[in-house]
Amino acid sequence: MASLFRGLSRLIPILCILLFPHIAISQTNITVGSFIVAGDDKAPGHWLSPSGDFAFGFSQVENSDSFLLTTWFDKIPEKTSVWLNREIDPVPRGSRLEVTSDRGLVINDHKGGFLWSTGTVVSRVTHGFFEDSGNFGLRDEYFETSWETFDNPTDTILPGQEIRKNGVILISRGSGSNVSGEGRFRLYLKNRTVQLKTVNLPGSYENEPYYSSNGSDASTNPATAVGFNRSTRYIYILRQNGVQSPLNLGIKVVSSQDYYLRATLEFDGVFIQYSYPKNVSAGKRKWSAIWLVPDNICVGNLTTKGSGVCGYNRICKLGVNKRPKCQCPRGFSLLNQSDEYTGCIPNFSQGCRVVDPSSSQDEFVLDEVANINWPTSDYERLQPFGEDDCKDSCLRDCMCAVAIFGGDMCWKKKLPLSNGRYEFNTSSKAFVKMRKYGSEPQSPGSPSSGSNDDNALIIAGSVLLGSSVFLNFMLMGAVGLGFFLIYQKKLSRIFMDESGLDVNIRCFKYRELEDATNGFKEELGRGSFGIVYRGDIEVGNGSNSRTEVAIKKLDRLFQESEREFKTEVLVIGQTHHKNLVRLLGYCNEGQNRLLVYEYLSNGTLACFLFGDEMKPSWEQRVQIAVDVGKGLLYLHEECSTQIIHCDIKPQNILLDENYGAKISDFGLAKLLLLSQTHTNTAIRGTRGYVAPEWFRNSPITVKVDVYSFGVLLLEILCCRRSVDIEIGGEDKMILADWAYDCYREKTIDALVENDEEALSDFKRLERFVMVAIWCIQEDPSLRPTMKKVMLMLEGIIQVSIPPCPFPFSTISTV
Repeated sequence: MASLFRGLSRLIPILCILLFPHIAISQTNITVGSFIVAGDDKAPGHWLSPSGDFAFGFSQVENSDSFLLTTWFDKIPEKTSVWLNREIDPVPRGSRLEVTSDRGLVINDHKGGFLWSTGTVVSRVTHGFFEDSGNFGLRDEYFETSWETFDNPTDTILPGQEIRKNGVILISRGSGSNVSGEGRFRLYLKNRTVQLKTVNLPGSYENEPYYSSNGSDASTNPATAVGFNRSTRYIYILRQNGVQSPLNLGIKVVSSQDYYLRATLEFDGVFIQYSYPKNVSAGKRKWSAIWLVPDNICVGNLTTKGSGVCGYNRICKLGVNKRPKCQCPRGFSLLNQSDEYTGCIPNFSQGCRVVDPSSSQDEFVLDEVANINWPTSDYERLQPFGEDDCKDSCLRDCMCAVAIFGGDMCWKKKLPLSNGRYEFNTSSKAFVKMRKYGSEPQSPGSPSSGSNDDNALIIAGSVLLGSSVFLNFMLMGAVGLGFFLIYQKKLSRIFMDESGLDVNIRCFKYRELEDATNGFKEELGRGSFGIVYRGDIEVGNGSNSRTEVAIKKLDRLFQESEREFKTEVLVIGQTHHKNLVRLLGYCNEGQNRLLVYEYLSNGTLACFLFGDEMKPSWEQRVQIAVDVGKGLLYLHEECSTQIIHCDIKPQNILLDENYGAKISDFGLAKLLLLSQTHTNTAIRGTRGYVAPEWFRNSPITVKVDVYSFGVLLLEILCCRRSVDIEIGGEDKMILADWAYDCYREKTIDALVENDEEALSDFKRLERFVMVAIWCIQEDPSLRPTMKKVMLMLEGIIQVSIPPCPFPFSTISTV
């Protein structure tokens, strides 16, 4: 009787699956014996969840012929993985994953050799299942789950997932490119709170937390799990009494019907909750951060132990979405080019074997760098001390790598430098020691490059003199031909047409640019005169000689585009400044007019300021404003030909990989001769940024750019558009009007709402607002020059109280 009951109990779950499929409508069932194969076109390589949102199977490692067992979002181009098998290295092509009854999931290589399994099971596995939540698992004959991905997380947690364990919950990836390796960042459920920590690899020693959740109720209600609520979309701590305590109250709640959601501990240590729109055109879809911790990883408690987020001898700078950007100081280079988080090493050696300290002083120099510090590398503090004494002391000290001077104090630091970071709210200076004559001194016995050249000339002369007259003529002809070909190649790079343009940039064939953009498929943006596409071009020989570019294809009427084309090539071809987008080449073939620019990876300032992602940090906004100002100052006062840009707006400001700002789109630019101070031209520019004199048929000067910069500066400060009809209240609709009202009524804090970073730097915020008001004066003569604007922004000269910028407009009175 007992054996009959056991037999029926084993049969019931199978009958349920076969006879009542509606009970498992939210999951795909995979029978025992089912398999997938890595990289085989004739066999399936993955299984899909019922909706097709998720895939579980083999994904190929980039630039490799090996594969990882992963779960990923299958309906988005990025194929973002949310789980991966870290228990084994990537497997070779032809490896096979099978559902077995006695060992669960099993991976064998293409020859049948065992590689991995989920382990021997106590009760026989009857089937695998794949849920629409992204969870893949195995069930046994008693319909119990014997193994599942949700119970074995890696770096990501998904809606509906609840991780019930004490200790490590998530482990970051090794780096951006090393997806299979374990990183040094960990998310713990520990001491009744959620904590983020680093471990010192390859060991497992835990440093102090650099983030801890609020544990005020932990003593009475200990934490038992960390979860992602499917309905509220909150990350929460589950308390012993069953209460869910959200970690991220106040986030923008989005519908799982319209968005994919995930929360990932990134390889740089930031824990981020992301959303991805399902029903938006492909070109505009991307993962957007809606919440993250810590708020500033560069300056948190991470600085108490270990190397810091960026590794030893590096500097951490907060980038977009509050992710760290890491840099080596001047005179240092990456220890491992394939993994930038391993830190930097100095390009020179420094020892303490020097008998005479003054010789060390003569051998090294100090490179002054503002706003950086390595707070945990001090070994000596000198006080009271002067700046020159501080520098001299470091030069004479063979242990000193950096000296930090502030007030009357001098901190000396030694290698390795740890927890490097930018500190913008201090007046201290950093002096980094470098060798005076390059990386390493040349050994006395090593031949110089000059003697090598002399030897080569002597050998060449001997050959010529010792050869026959006929051979000499042959050699001279070959040399002459070589010089001619080189000269011709250089000439082919110079643009000269009937307009007299002479710019040292590359001329492309239309077919080259069509191939570079894959038929103009990936659109980056649209302007009034053309469409910009993403592409890549060859810049030399070899497999790694291609570089990404942005190619602007002019698409207006032929004469308009011809005029636009010639203006932009002439203007940009004659300029060279770090805050102007660089023109690399052009195409002037038939009616095809194309311009090839450097590609800037972080897109336009408009997307950065007004997009769905988190608000840029205050320091980022300040730096962007200064960058744009410097670019305009160059155009107005430092070019051989004075240039009026005429269309300064966020869409025409591009951001490089470090979020440095560069001015682009010179198609509307107007050039002034040295003898000119103004010009007359038809109205041009974009509504909301156009200076009033355009509408009055008044002479146009560089002050129209100053006006546009003032509007742009307000947008940067407030992270909102200059005209926003959807914002609450008519008084706020026009940003310039509202900003002046706030300044006059001493409520400038309202412009930045609850931006604590900006409010803590209130004097600079007030100064920037005052500068913007000066720039948007209706009377051009009252507007400052860009040179004076920069002096005011940088605090070099005092900003006087600005008058009402709209004397001919109706301004509300108090």
